[in-house]
Amino acid sequence: MVFSIAEQADRYATYILKDDRHPARLEVIPERGGLITRWQVAGQDMLYFDADRFADPSKSVRGGIPILFPICGNLPEDQYTWAGATYTLKQHGFARDLPWVVRDRAVEADAVALTLELTSTDQTRRQYPFDFRLRFTYRLQGAHLTLVQTFENRSDRPMPFATGLHPYFQVQDKVALQFDLPATTYLDHLTQADASYPGHFDFQQAEIDLALRPLSAQTATMRDPQQGTQLTLQWSDDYRALVFWAVQGKDYYCLEPWTALRNALNTGDHLLTLAPGDSHTATVTFSVAPL
Repeated sequence: MVFSIAEQADRYATYILKDDRHPARLEVIPERGGLITRWQVAGQDMLYFDADRFADPSKSVRGGIPILFPICGNLPEDQYTWAGATYTLKQHGFARDLPWVVRDRAVEADAVALTLELTSTDQTRRQYPFDFRLRFTYRLQGAHLTLVQTFENRSDRPMPFATGLHPYFQVQDKVALQFDLPATTYLDHLTQADASYPGHFDFQQAEIDLALRPLSAQTATMRDPQQGTQLTLQWSDDYRALVFWAVQGKDYYCLEPWTALRNALNTGDHLLTLAPGDSHTATVTFSVAPL
């Protein structure tokens, strides 16, 4: 069989999607935030994953592709005000920490796909006073991984939100990386200063945390000569920024598509808003090619 989906019983149920033609492999753990923990193309791991940190549920995950919802980044004092009430919401929201439910598995003629769902609960409404349903479909097709994300407002009032993905890409030599990113300016999250983006990053810094915007295109490319791979990200026009994050001494870099920047629930800047009963679909595709 060219395409397949298997379920592996471990501490958490892991769903393994395979395309044996290339080969390509995707591993997903719904119970831990709908997290993609591994994406492998032609035997090469594209994602960094800290298994020791993952084993401690009290710690945030470092690795894979965490889901950001209903905010990206953090809020001042972890708080925002909506309709006269103040709510507490931690960095990147709660979707990456909650258990998701498998709703569909599909082995198609040219791809394999897994659909997960997250719905509002009393716990989420205490942090975010809206009823919602999220459905994310992970579609593996050769060297292409597409995340189709559908957001539904099940409340009786408009629902504002931001969303994003936080992929951790595996790398051994960051200095050798080559970037083609569709932005000429960035906001430095560490200094809050705006600056011109010169086309490369200073990896001598202990930490890099930059929001590149505005975006002039919906495609970004990273080349890794050491791995011999070119990684391309493509996204729908909902995404308004790319956040680049790297920490010195760690074998990863993150290039994160965000629909809105930090504190958007307070500022309203670039928030997506759904009318009652409406839904919205966004997509992000990751593709790998040899150099």
